[in-house]
Amino acid sequence: MDLNIIWMLLIGYLLGSIPSGVWIGKIFFNKDIRNFGSGNMGTTNTFRVLGKKAGIVVLLLDMLKGSAAALLPLMFHSNANALLIGLSAIFGHAFPLFAHFKGGKTVATSVGVLMIYNWQFFLLAWAIFLITMYVTSMVSVASMIGFTLITISSLFYHDWVLTVVALVLTIFVYVRHWSNLGRIARGEENMVPFGFGYRRRQKKNH
Repeated sequence: MDLNIIWMLLIGYLLGSIPSGVWIGKIFFNKDIRNFGSGNMGTTNTFRVLGKKAGIVVLLLDMLKGSAAALLPLMFHSNANALLIGLSAIFGHAFPLFAHFKGGKTVATSVGVLMIYNWQFFLLAWAIFLITMYVTSMVSVASMIGFTLITISSLFYHDWVLTVVALVLTIFVYVRHWSNLGRIARGEENMVPFGFGYRRRQKKNH
């Protein structure tokens, strides 16, 4: 294997391992977000525990990790596939070296990789996710349905690497959200405070 590829995969993994939510919580709020809410270190739990501003910062940082990893082939003047190198950051976010290998659900970091790999498909994927989240008011459902639709949409780009990676990430997202499925079925899943699903639950509770 090309030595540069080994370096890129290692750097990508280390970038992905940066636990943005944990560090932001500890430095600025004196809180470890893993001890609150869902116990996850990702964007959604950051919004829930630390508020909107911190959540937006963590969202951007987690996306940036993926984008930075996907840019490594350009920095190393390599012909390596940016999407495949970006997977190392996604893996790092899921199993971070700097957070005892207990990481997030990889959605934001995956989006960051996609933004560099194919910005047009990134915009399509982002639109699918936002529309699904607005309809359901649940990040977990939006993530699962969104990745499923993104995988199907990738077939029209005739890029087998994109389709295979999207399929693998979709399966991984479902696995990471497995514990959410029971709460969704019982109508107990946490909701964002907007959208059709949220308004429907508010009306039902009143």
